Amino acid sequence: MTDEDTVLVSTEDQPVEQRPRRKNRGALLFVRDLLIIFLAAILISFLVKTFLIRSFFIPSESMRETLQVHDRIIVNELVPDLVPIERGDVVVFKDPGGWLMPTPAIEQNPIAAGFDWLLSLVGLSAPDSNDHLIKRVIGLPGDHVTCCNALGQMSVNDVPLDEPYIVIPEGESRASKDDFDTTVPAGSLWVMGDNRYNSKDSRYNGATPGKGYVPIDNVVGRAFVVSWPVEHWAWLGDYPEVFGAVPDPAGGE
Repeated sequence: MTDEDTVLVSTEDQPVEQRPRRKNRGALLFVRDLLIIFLAAILISFLVKTFLIRSFFIPSESMRETLQVHDRIIVNELVPDLVPIERGDVVVFKDPGGWLMPTPAIEQNPIAAGFDWLLSLVGLSAPDSNDHLIKRVIGLPGDHVTCCNALGQMSVNDVPLDEPYIVIPEGESRASKDDFDTTVPAGSLWVMGDNRYNSKDSRYNGATPGKGYVPIDNVVGRAFVVSWPVEHWAWLGDYPEVFGAVPDPAGGE
């Protein structure tokens, strides 16, 4: 056998011997690429959730009929840091203190807890929804908010509001069961639920440390869409036609 023959035989045999190794290496590269894509997706979703949008679910009836119990909403986290809050906005905010009753920790098995934690990273789960509240902004800093006039309407800076989004019990005509007269302090908001006779909002938290006002710093963001269930899908507006005629407060806040 010549040296040339030896080279030819070796060249033919080499691919046969290395095929299993190449297959194994290809499988490892495939798994690696999948892992990189998965981690990149989690990172991007985490950044989006942290700085742009996140999801919450609705635990109570205080915003009915706008929002139903167990609805899932998407919140724009650019509000209020980059986008100012407007009257009529539906906002999610952290408890200013004393608004919510303490809730017991939910016990989960390790697998369910880990899965829920993973979903929370990408904004598909909201385990802290019970630590937040959602209401509609009625008064901005400096606004004079009162209720009720002779027609049962609430007024902001002496302008009566015609509120199509509120729910009041049959036989009632007033926008609030109880009268109130308040001027919103600087850096705070006056908020109310759309289900006016079943909402523990700014009207009924006067004995809390914040005296019923919500610090703007506590606002997580503005809810702008109902994302789930599909049959409840809807954009959440701020009703500019309701608040459009309201002037800036006299103090210029």
